[in-house]
Amino acid sequence: MLSFGVESFVFQVAIQKILKIRVYRTIILPVVLYGCETWSLTRQEERKLRVFENMVLRRIFGSRNEEVTGEWRRLHNEELNDIYVSPNIVRMIKSRRMRWTGHVARMSEERGVYRVLVGKPEEKRPLGRPRCRWVDNIRLDLQEVGCGDMDWIGLAEDRDRWRTLVSAVMNLRIP
Repeated sequence: MLSFGVESFVFQVAIQKILKIRVYRTIILPVVLYGCETWSLTRQEERKLRVFENMVLRRIFGSRNEEVTGEWRRLHNEELNDIYVSPNIVRMIKSRRMRWTGHVARMSEERGVYRVLVGKPEEKRPLGRPRCRWVDNIRLDLQEVGCGDMDWIGLAEDRDRWRTLVSAVMNLRIP
């Protein structure tokens, strides 16, 4: 009778984690990532998003009992990445941004979104360090995949090749 109770408890805990992950993927992530296709992220903002995701995952997976000392400890980031095999939140943002880029690059020249993408503002930029633009983020994403020197607007015209690049950006395992 005791072993049945323990097995039942382990089964319930496993189901709870699966449900929590499903809630995270279906409710929390879409709310957090709403409109992320147009974001121009800095490294500090990417780090804050990773911290948020790790905080949520630590709440889902809980603490780990150390076998040698018998003490409970928090999971390290590497352990969270091993347990949660889905791409991290920054990878998802970059992949969505790349997918949206391909969509916009294939639009006709009369569309307003395309004109904003390829247009050059005539005003002078403010003094100081230039702000990171959306196009700069796209170029950095392409450099991570190894296509940084290519004409990305022309590359986006080939849907199959662009789709391969988008999936490559999603599947990179860079912390």
